[in-house]
Amino acid sequence: MLDFAIFAVTFVIILIGAVLYLYPSVSPTNVLLYFSRDGNLPDIVNKGSLHEFLVGLHDEFGSVASFWFGRRPVVSLGAVDRLRQHINPNWTTDSFETMLKSLLGYQSGSGAGVTESMIRKKVYEGAINKTLENNFPLLLQLVEELVDKWASYPKSQHTPLCAHLLGLAMKAVTQLAMGSRFRDDAEVIRFRKNHEAIWSEIGKGYLDGSLEKSSSRKTHYESALAEMESVLKSVAKQSSGQGSSQSSFVNYLLQANLTERQVTSSQHMCIWAVHFLSVSEAVQERLYHELVEVLGEEPVTLEKIPQLRYCQQVLNETVRTAKLTPMAARLQEVEGKVDQHVIPKETLVIYALGVVLQDADTWSLPYRFNPDRFADESVMKSFSLLGFSGSQACPELRFAYTVAAVLLSTLVRRLRLHRVDGQVVEARYELVTTPKDDTWITVSKRN
Repeated sequence: MLDFAIFAVTFVIILIGAVLYLYPSVSPTNVLLYFSRDGNLPDIVNKGSLHEFLVGLHDEFGSVASFWFGRRPVVSLGAVDRLRQHINPNWTTDSFETMLKSLLGYQSGSGAGVTESMIRKKVYEGAINKTLENNFPLLLQLVEELVDKWASYPKSQHTPLCAHLLGLAMKAVTQLAMGSRFRDDAEVIRFRKNHEAIWSEIGKGYLDGSLEKSSSRKTHYESALAEMESVLKSVAKQSSGQGSSQSSFVNYLLQANLTERQVTSSQHMCIWAVHFLSVSEAVQERLYHELVEVLGEEPVTLEKIPQLRYCQQVLNETVRTAKLTPMAARLQEVEGKVDQHVIPKETLVIYALGVVLQDADTWSLPYRFNPDRFADESVMKSFSLLGFSGSQACPELRFAYTVAAVLLSTLVRRLRLHRVDGQVVEARYELVTTPKDDTWITVSKRN
């Protein structure tokens, strides 16, 4: 009996030593949590979100740290220099999709999957570009309808940003992505409800394990998912039957020989951008002067948007300050290293973007909203490395930037944005950062 006890203790010590060798930044506490089914999931729940857990993890263990997602070991990188070391050999796959598939239990892809991902990215880029080119008047119309509505409000009326701008985003996304069917408000509302049910559970229920513990939530999620899939299949079938007469995103995908793809987009960039402008009068006025100088009184066009350089800086700073996408990931396709840390093959490597975007070593006064920082070329290089611009950016990001640019170019030239005194805006960190509660502003007409 004593021999067996000695053997058992020795075995556990060797096992822990092996894990510490493979994951040198993991604390002994985190290693021991592997022996429970949930790993660090209770810690994530206690912190409130995966992002907030990662902030604490990197504060304690530095820019390279590890933890257990259930029984799966995960490495997290929390500094630009560490990401730079890791991204070069792992740039070929979509980082956001990699994280979702890995955390939700999909099997990892092989070299063929990487090739497919690169082809799909090119197809998406072409489809999004064509969709914007052919549907830009519709996008402008939807924005102008919202701005007209706001212009009719008295100055004292509080305007709910989340409700209105998520409504705008959903109308724009559904009509541009899936066609005329979604000109019916009832269709948009139904799609939005299912989208929110699915997105909230992917962003929280799966990441903290709570979905599996609630049969009612899981049933609601699966029902919303089934209805969403049915709608998308119906749209794809209808678009396929209409050939090239439609100019929606789904139609362009079908022309490229891709079948039903889930096309969802979240335009929280608009909410945060309008909020930050309402609390920064100087930035708002400088943006107004650029818009007048470049556009005059004419509506914005797709060709003019690249000339709105300060507007682009405002949107970049919105993404950074709001930590709009607080995390992404890569799958370690071959064994690699970051500094002295060995990362075994098939390890999920999370990019703690929310941590990096507030890192004082990379950004001066990181908690201040300052679009001027993006006039610096070195800052833009860091931003591009994180996947928010340049060749690393996902195709959907161009759509988000375009919608936000159209909104700001129309809104700021007609209305002044004012913050509501005493309002405290807190963030909810899931897969995309949103305000916890609706955010309010007031508006007044210019001239």
